[in-house]
Amino acid sequence: MSRLVVTGASGFIGAALVQHLRTLGRPCAGIGRRAGPAVDGVVAAYTTVALTPWVRAGDVLIHLAARAHRPGQAHDDDFADNLRTTAALVEICRAQGAARLVFVSSVGVHGQRTVDAPFTERDAPAPEEAYGRSKLACEQLIVAAADLAHVIVRPPLVYGAGAPGNFAQLARAVARGWPLPLGAIHNRRSFVAVDNLVDFLTLCAKHPAARNQTFLVADGEDLSTPQWIARMAAAAGRRSPHLLPVPSAWLRAAGTLLGRRAAAQRLCDSLQVDSTLARTLLGWTPVVGVAEGLRRAMAPLRTP
Repeated sequence: MSRLVVTGASGFIGAALVQHLRTLGRPCAGIGRRAGPAVDGVVAAYTTVALTPWVRAGDVLIHLAARAHRPGQAHDDDFADNLRTTAALVEICRAQGAARLVFVSSVGVHGQRTVDAPFTERDAPAPEEAYGRSKLACEQLIVAAADLAHVIVRPPLVYGAGAPGNFAQLARAVARGWPLPLGAIHNRRSFVAVDNLVDFLTLCAKHPAARNQTFLVADGEDLSTPQWIARMAAAAGRRSPHLLPVPSAWLRAAGTLLGRRAAAQRLCDSLQVDSTLARTLLGWTPVVGVAEGLRRAMAPLRTP
């Protein structure tokens, strides 16, 4: 049985993945920039020198470590470290004889919105933001290493207990019952529960048919922003907060003025993914539905 080495083990998804692997009894090692329950080795930076002692022949690497979204206007230089880190890991995998590299990318590689149909793996990449462009550059670097078996996974928003960023902010607002100006939003968005994502990554690490494939992965139930908020409230044991019918154009304008344009777009736009390939080629099915995923995600905020 191959050992799995997880980068980014001090982060939200990485910690959940290491815990999942330990529960399964899979040999694994978690690497992170800071100490934590899932971290076996702390590195100051993901360089060849720092990572070489942690990679050996036959290992499967699951690469989660990355500089993620930043508030405000981000530039390509802000994410240059993502490419440097990935380049170091590719070099080590090839030198040490790793069996496979599973790279966790982002749906942002395709863009920030869908119009007529969900994204599929066949759609040409068209990243609109610096973060998505950095992830695409990492993917291209991995694919170019022809002698390295790889799997690329592009998830949409990942939610769960302890999830950072926009989900955490919205979860707190919903749990407190704050009125929200989102009643006039009519969109459709895909999400993936962290439990579903770590289960899928574990499958990608070992399934023969996953070799050199790219996958989109989601829960399989797309919701509008108001529906998502109602589900979050129910999971927290609260009534859905009052949603004010503010036109989406006003929200976009306010987001631009406040330097939160990307956050406003994510609340207003549709972004759907089709995970048919993951289900048919690998036989994967989500281990939890949206209701259970949100119940687990909102548990720390649940009203007694």
